Amino acid sequence: MAENNDSRSLDFIREIVARDLASGKHGGRVATRFPPEPNGYLHIGHAKAICLNFAIASENEGGTCNLRFDDTNPAKEEVEYVDSIQEDVRWLGFDWEDRLYYASDYFQRLYDFAEELIRKGNAYVCSLSAEEMREYRGTLTEPGRNSPDRDRQVEESLDLFRRMRAGEFEEGRYTLRAKIDMAAPNVTMRDPAIYRIKKAHHHRTGDDWCIYPMYDFTHCLSDSIEGITHSLCTLEFEARRPLYDWVLDHLDVPCHPQQIEFARLNLSYTVLSKRKLLTLVSEGRVSGWDDPRMPTLSGMRRRGFTPQAIRTFCERIGVAKRDSVVSVAQLEHAVREDLNLRSPRVMGVLNPLKVVIENYPDGQVEWLEAVNNPEDESAGSRKVPFSRELYIEQEDFREDPPKKFYRLTVGREVRLRYAYLVTCTRVIKDNQGNVIEIRCTYDPDTKGGTAPDGRKVKSTMHWVSADHAVDAEIRLYDRLFNRENPNQVDEAGHDFHDNLNPESLEVLTGCKLEPSLAESRPGQRVQFERRGYFCEDIKDSSDGCLVFNRTVPLRDTWARIETAGKQHG
Repeated sequence: MAENNDSRSLDFIREIVARDLASGKHGGRVATRFPPEPNGYLHIGHAKAICLNFAIASENEGGTCNLRFDDTNPAKEEVEYVDSIQEDVRWLGFDWEDRLYYASDYFQRLYDFAEELIRKGNAYVCSLSAEEMREYRGTLTEPGRNSPDRDRQVEESLDLFRRMRAGEFEEGRYTLRAKIDMAAPNVTMRDPAIYRIKKAHHHRTGDDWCIYPMYDFTHCLSDSIEGITHSLCTLEFEARRPLYDWVLDHLDVPCHPQQIEFARLNLSYTVLSKRKLLTLVSEGRVSGWDDPRMPTLSGMRRRGFTPQAIRTFCERIGVAKRDSVVSVAQLEHAVREDLNLRSPRVMGVLNPLKVVIENYPDGQVEWLEAVNNPEDESAGSRKVPFSRELYIEQEDFREDPPKKFYRLTVGREVRLRYAYLVTCTRVIKDNQGNVIEIRCTYDPDTKGGTAPDGRKVKSTMHWVSADHAVDAEIRLYDRLFNRENPNQVDEAGHDFHDNLNPESLEVLTGCKLEPSLAESRPGQRVQFERRGYFCEDIKDSSDGCLVFNRTVPLRDTWARIETAGKQHG
């Protein structure tokens, strides 16, 4: 076992692995796997499983982690999903090296295992329909009833199963079921189906097969074939562990992996059901799987989340045995924390208001020194142009300021970041009385924002030179749902659709950015000073048509005060 220098106590999974290694179980090996079904894009919940499986392997000398696609349902699977999953795992920073597998690699072996179960009298072909099987299954308090076909002769079941394989029967005509116990307290063990007829084209095997194994049959055997030692699953598989073990115990398999369950990730203000996410995509509620509001890894990547932040978040929430809801604020905090260290600071004005400095020489331009990242000395500095005409944020000026508003208003002096102290002298309005321009004077002795006489100002504002500004579209993304538990159906029958946040996206055009951003670099992450962390859109942005997505906002004291005022007003 590799030396663990972490002084923190091990979680329960790592404790199990450590005990197994100490006892020599599994031959002193550690082999894990991440087994997604290629029927959708990966989301933040999958990230937790990915990080855990690859981490367990890397923490132990010689440990391995496979990437295996559970591609046993061709009706819902697509090559697009296979490609996106591989891209997401790599983006998170993990490498399965040469250990890329598919359940479809094992179709013939799985079929042979199924015949072995039939020959041993542990499986039979059943003619009950899906509805009839549900009726025969019983309830949590009542035992099930045996299928009329449960005592079918081995030779007859083998013949029917081979004819199923040959394509003689239509879908739903027969299933192959394990013969276990229809009175078992665990409903999963009541003769579960392990093969069904499905006449659909498979993305890898084409039309070679028309019967496909069920997940519970496939999963444990795939683990065994690959020599997995610790099969890590989320808690919903706990009730299915007896079936996992039953299948392996009743067949001549290479090894018997150990299934261990942990709590899945539940995130507030977020839906992590692939079925519901697919619904949002198919109904056009979002622009696609990679919509930056989606909890998919592709959506988060497009929004500007970093793989380092996601890995940090997964590490911090840890591994538990009980389900709980993690606040999405914890994820946002991890993202802010990471972006704070790696994002260069730039100035961008999202809602521009024109400022004319009347005593600044017309036509003069100064290139002022601006720090790229105060958290990283190696980031250096850049030059930003300062001229007579500037843009500031509309919200940074109030003609009739409320209490505790310290930004620009008539007669007040403020600091322009990296530049000078300026004082507002008057406003220019349109015919409707709207402020369209403000006039100021500057103190030429305050270059750098410091007054020689030591006088203080209470506000520092960002700005952009009007003559040098770069136009951009800014997309302000917020949480996709406005309810902490969007999955909860209320008394009126409202479901997750009704909990969508109508203000989850605001698109701003005509935004003004400093000229250092003139060249398009899709995927670049920056902090717009005082506004938040943003990422240049990797799909829609280009030279001459810049698009930036807000990743997460910065905390804004005035915004909180205004919000509180509205709530109490």
